[in-house]
Amino acid sequence: MCGIAGKLNLGGEPVEPEALERMARLLAHRGPDDQSVLLDGGLGLAARRLAILDLSPAGQQPLANEDGSIWVVFNGEIYNFPELRAELETKGHRFRSRTDTEILVHLYEEEGPGAVERLRGMFAFALWDRRRRRLLLARDRLGKKPLFYAFDGRTFRFASEMKAILADGMAQEVDPLALHYYLSYRYIPHPLTIFRSIRKLPPAHLLLLSGDMLRIKPYWQVGASAGQDGDEQALCQELVQRLQEAVRLRMASDVPVGAFLSGGIDSSAVVALMAEVSPAPVRTFAVGFEGDGDDLERARRVARAFGTAHHELVVKPDAVGLLPRLVCHLDEPFGDPSIIPTWYLARFAREHVTVALNGDGGDETFAGYGKYWQNRAAGWLGVLPRPFHDGLLDRSISFLRRLAPETRRLTSLQAICRSASLSHPERYAVLSGTLEETARAKLYTADFRAAIGNPPDLLAERYRAIPIEDRVNRMLAADASGFLPDDLLYKMDMATMAHGLEARSPFLDHRFVEFAFGIPGSFKLRGLRRKFILKKALSGILPADLLSLPKRGFDPPVARWLREDLREMAADLLLDGTARGRGYLRAPFVEALLDAHRQRRADWSPLLWKLLVLELWHRTRR
Repeated sequence: MCGIAGKLNLGGEPVEPEALERMARLLAHRGPDDQSVLLDGGLGLAARRLAILDLSPAGQQPLANEDGSIWVVFNGEIYNFPELRAELETKGHRFRSRTDTEILVHLYEEEGPGAVERLRGMFAFALWDRRRRRLLLARDRLGKKPLFYAFDGRTFRFASEMKAILADGMAQEVDPLALHYYLSYRYIPHPLTIFRSIRKLPPAHLLLLSGDMLRIKPYWQVGASAGQDGDEQALCQELVQRLQEAVRLRMASDVPVGAFLSGGIDSSAVVALMAEVSPAPVRTFAVGFEGDGDDLERARRVARAFGTAHHELVVKPDAVGLLPRLVCHLDEPFGDPSIIPTWYLARFAREHVTVALNGDGGDETFAGYGKYWQNRAAGWLGVLPRPFHDGLLDRSISFLRRLAPETRRLTSLQAICRSASLSHPERYAVLSGTLEETARAKLYTADFRAAIGNPPDLLAERYRAIPIEDRVNRMLAADASGFLPDDLLYKMDMATMAHGLEARSPFLDHRFVEFAFGIPGSFKLRGLRRKFILKKALSGILPADLLSLPKRGFDPPVARWLREDLREMAADLLLDGTARGRGYLRAPFVEALLDAHRQRRADWSPLLWKLLVLELWHRTRR
């Protein structure tokens, strides 16, 4: 696991060593063990290394083939590298290290850019073909590892984080469209970033730069696998076998390995399967907030059941102190508050291990979120006369929400009512938490609306683009191709790599994902019961009472913070002249939101959190 960066001057001007060193230094947290660079005339490659396999100097990057005609910098893990290496050795390739990175240069010699399709793992890499003067960038299928780039027609730059690209003098003009999508979704969808000049390479895509021609093309698609048969028992058996394999592959390491344990089904399943093959007790890590012991108690029960070496941390988050530092580290506005407990958990785990497995991906492959049953309920409600759910029922729930604004069940019911009469793509967007147009109309200034024009709802567009008829799997595929890489995995990567910790996700093994998307949606969402087939498959592995517990989120108490800990900070930052002068938002409406939230007339915490993070981001920019 590493941080990578590079620069290519198309005119052949030598890359300045100082520029490359500066880019690499800003990624030191991603690779605290080593820093190396390659200068080849107009090309420069840099890597910061977090040594996981082959801790010797032989694993140092950039790394080349035998004659130095191909070089690579790599971030991630290739879990099938032993098989690939054995195959390449039979063809005469010689290896100097035991790293997975080295197979990339040799596999490229054999198969060219198509080599990426042979890889099983998480990765972002850049490969320089010196003879062809061709640069190849690639990102893994699900987007577990990030990769950013900028190209002005003369110079191409790339890095694991935007801060390294910005350090080379890139323009920092904000992209209004990206800002609009951030305010709508709480994250910025790929390929956009907050800056006009920088883009994200989409998951499952290659970028080829040859001469001055840049091409980006996909090599894989979520949900494109063939369907499985309907034998429930056989599906359960194969599901467990495939997950066992994915867990086993991710335990390979020359450094200490552990697991994040929330006590939920997904992380508990990973820990249970790790315990089956680990010669020593699995090291597990959990974090909880002071005053809320429920989550920690769930994790303790799982730890006791599987005899883990359990570590837990109870924190009283310093939101006022942590938030500015965290926002600065993230490079662009990011409005998912669960990054705060993830940050604390990663920092805590890094004191004991260098690699941590987690349960990411279980919800997006087996229908774990509430929106999946809400979508089904909205479909049932949609058969009733429209005035019923758009009028009487919606108004009744709105009245009850004024009495109890933070009751999640009422929030869910209102989302169901308001999406019942919508098309499936529009319903998906609403149930995914898109900021309503009525709120945007009050929030945006006239100048900002003019700057963004009439942009499409990218969540609805993403849903439309999924070539799956099964509606449950279609929603899952839309989440796996958008929300997963842009929110959940971005959060996990940035929080863990900030502390030099590698996160591995067995549920996101692409072969397991292909199998999971072949399972009919009716086996995942049975009536309104979520994760039906996963729970059934795990019934002989996890404690029965755990499988029946309701899903709990990993969010901090943001609504309370905005009334207490962050009350003054929010008012000072969002209502002063600096914020008003940015020209995006209508200050009177922001003030009304703050007042309504403080007085408990409504829960505006999701939107207020996004606004606070945005303003902090502006003020902490380098």
